[in-house]
Amino acid sequence: MGLREDIERFREVGEERREDLEEFISYGDLGGSGPDSIRIPIKVVDLPEFRYDRLDKGGVGQGQGGTPDVGQPVGQPQPGDGDEDGKPGEEGGDHEYYEMDPEEFAQELDEELGLDLEPKGKEVIEEIEGDFTDVTRTGPHSTLDFERLFKEGLKRKLAMDFDDDFVREAMKVEGEDAQSVYQWCRENHILVSLPWIEDEWTRIPEDERDTWASFEEMEENVERTTTLQRIRRDGLRDIPFRREDERYRHPEIIEEKEKNVVVVNIRDVSGSMREKKRELVERTFTPLDWYLTGKYDNAEFVYIAHDADAWQVERDEFFGIRSGGGTRISSAYVLAKQILEEQYPWSEWNRYVFAAGDSENSSNDTTENVIPLMAEIPANLHAYVETQPGGTAINATHAEEVERALEEQDNVVVAYVSSPEDVIDAIYSILSTEAN
Repeated sequence: MGLREDIERFREVGEERREDLEEFISYGDLGGSGPDSIRIPIKVVDLPEFRYDRLDKGGVGQGQGGTPDVGQPVGQPQPGDGDEDGKPGEEGGDHEYYEMDPEEFAQELDEELGLDLEPKGKEVIEEIEGDFTDVTRTGPHSTLDFERLFKEGLKRKLAMDFDDDFVREAMKVEGEDAQSVYQWCRENHILVSLPWIEDEWTRIPEDERDTWASFEEMEENVERTTTLQRIRRDGLRDIPFRREDERYRHPEIIEEKEKNVVVVNIRDVSGSMREKKRELVERTFTPLDWYLTGKYDNAEFVYIAHDADAWQVERDEFFGIRSGGGTRISSAYVLAKQILEEQYPWSEWNRYVFAAGDSENSSNDTTENVIPLMAEIPANLHAYVETQPGGTAINATHAEEVERALEEQDNVVVAYVSSPEDVIDAIYSILSTEAN
């Protein structure tokens, strides 16, 4: 087995033994992963083994030829897993984690939750020629669609074709002339022209003109062949092509669109957002960031913190900020709208606006300001996540008011997270709303 096979086997074992995604998202150490590499703990089983006591200064041995006698010290202990001074090491072994990139994480989460989110392309970055599936009426002879031309001609032949031998026998009916034979053909839906009959009439020998006493007698004694029978018997001798049947193959123009996404994460950092509430926000938002990074070609993130006012922050400080101020959620949406309009035009970017908090907001701010702003900001999805450990508080009404006011909007979802067990359900609610 070569090195490549060893690596593949290692990944297979890692996939089998890594912590379940749902368990990892709800209870795992999310902070140990970066934006481009998600580290899922592997459930390692330590096998039994012999270990020497490194604190023991000596040992015993027996034997001959230079081996120590019984009771003779065998030397100082050698460095182990610690550093050069013998102190315990701080770095964990690589085998303790299964690493996946955001794309693999998104695929795994799709499979685990039964999702099927298809990213939308926005900005056209390239136009390429695809297969020759389009057709035009003009073009170079090398692109003439002969198969289509042949089919059009064949359909015309089948529509115009008639049994000429059968019609010639009708010209031999006693007392009939070219005009009466033509009229009989029309009544029997035989597509033949009067000029053709008049031309053929002159070729009928005089001694054969009174062969049949009537058309009925002729039909009883002369077998009529179908077009298919005649083609099988005589082959296709000529096809009536026309210029209007000509079609020229033309390559389909395919627009390659870059799948750009911007995710605006909004978090309440007011005094009421204590540690457990902040942790639930992080457990919900972090997997969503990984998921959308894995789904889109180009993903950018905007982080907005707010109490009574809002300001943009870096990701590293987003989940740790805590303020002593009050709460005015609309301030965050005003800032989000400004950033999106200036930097991420709706025509070029997919937009996700995710907000989270404990649903406590200043009086009338939700109905008078937040809800109109959510309706004004074009986005693939608006989501609000209420984090209230143990249930909702008396004055925590923001989520309910948003849900009640915008329940008819197909791009708005409200999720409730009161414990880590609710996180995976909240993520499913958010992503399944977008998928639908």
